[in-house]
Amino acid sequence: MKKLLTLSLVFTIVVISSCRKIEMDGGTTTIVPVNPGPTTGQTITIRGRIDKDTVLKAGNNYILSGIVYMVNNATMRVEPGVTVKGDFQGSNVAALVITRGAKLVADGTQENPIVFTSNSPVPRSGDWGGIVILGKASVNSTFSGSIPGVVTGPGTLQVEGGIDNSFGDGIAGGGTSPNDDDSSGVLRYVRIEYAGYAYQPDKEINSLTLAAVGRKTVVDYVQVTYAKDDAFEWFGGTVNCSHLIAYKTQDDDLDCDNGYSGRVQFAIILRDSSIADISRSEAFECDNDPNGSVNTPQTRAVFSNVTAIGPRATLANRGNSLYLAAAHLRRNTGVSIFNSIFLGWPQGILIDSRNGRGMENNIIDSTTRFKNNTIAGCGPETGTDLTSYAFIASTANPMAWNRDSVVNRFSNSAFGNTVLTNVSDARMIAPFNYVAPDFLPFGGSNGYQPILTGARFTAPKLTGFRAVPFRGACDAAGVDANWWKGWTRFINL
Repeated sequence: MKKLLTLSLVFTIVVISSCRKIEMDGGTTTIVPVNPGPTTGQTITIRGRIDKDTVLKAGNNYILSGIVYMVNNATMRVEPGVTVKGDFQGSNVAALVITRGAKLVADGTQENPIVFTSNSPVPRSGDWGGIVILGKASVNSTFSGSIPGVVTGPGTLQVEGGIDNSFGDGIAGGGTSPNDDDSSGVLRYVRIEYAGYAYQPDKEINSLTLAAVGRKTVVDYVQVTYAKDDAFEWFGGTVNCSHLIAYKTQDDDLDCDNGYSGRVQFAIILRDSSIADISRSEAFECDNDPNGSVNTPQTRAVFSNVTAIGPRATLANRGNSLYLAAAHLRRNTGVSIFNSIFLGWPQGILIDSRNGRGMENNIIDSTTRFKNNTIAGCGPETGTDLTSYAFIASTANPMAWNRDSVVNRFSNSAFGNTVLTNVSDARMIAPFNYVAPDFLPFGGSNGYQPILTGARFTAPKLTGFRAVPFRGACDAAGVDANWWKGWTRFINL
């Protein structure tokens, strides 16, 4: 071997049947074997705090044991084709945490995606924690704890899920001097399977947590499968994401809080009618913060070209009773959704103003926009406007709810939203096939096609998005038809 791999790790080497099993314990001592032998075919267990640059090489087997932290501005680089398995031994749940200043560069390819999955021989949802990436961008919260040498206070957040420790490795945000252009690395052509862990009620590790992650981070072509809690959750930050897939999530697919203001384009959501969460399941759950405050920066993420397929393949199918709505906008959020498709949900868009009049005002003054979307097969028995747009008034002052004004912002023809009675009216090929789904719309040669056109990108909020003619995540042909093929996996357990 011409090069020796030097890591800030302690290596314990056991030779078993010509394969080498290596324990990589985070620490500060560097030990390099004199005759390290082949660099592939090894089983390597990773644990602790890793404080120097690390490469996970194709051909090896990697196992995460407990919560693994990348610290000290170090980078974990994962080669295309690598599989990393999260272990679960009692309460010692595995997770990968990229702390502020550190990076995860998992840059796969369509032919050789990178997979983070369960180490169980019979994998199930919740087998391990997931990936948590913490950056230095803006958040609208305050972590009041004091840790020597660690930035806390206004503009910081202690991420939920029990991942924080005495080093402050679970703190996100840049404080009073945030860096919205921060980079936490690259996630491209990556699958995250069977992740999510409920540390406490409402304090879970999600499959992919992006907390105060800056816009120079790359998140593109990422599939989350069988998330125990949320598939993707953003806590503040400015990171832009594209080509996301959430398959058979238990709780929410796209959850944003604490001032997230990035752009997300091209996302596919496919739910299982039997799988939902006691906290009520939705495709979108969006808050400004848990208290619905006016803290800034306000959560003002913009989503475009999302295909969100719910539990109801037909109007007669109820699905799990814990499903709520396709999009639940609440607690003073300023999130906007454009050019998207919502199929088969008990309700389409739910505007929840129980935390005061913030949501009502955000819609009336166009902070929140819902334009050029298609809602199909949502509602108890029909797909009428009444069942597709649902509203909850403030219990403290229900008469203050200006329902007619709010409804007008959704159903007025100037906003370009279309309501179809049945999911079949959207004319997609096989959106409810759990084993071999096909998210493409029928081509224009098949006659009436309501979603091949109708997208609009003239709104100022859509600056920076790629203009396409179709609604939803996929075109009928070309590069925008097949982006989800070749690197994904759809498993029916």
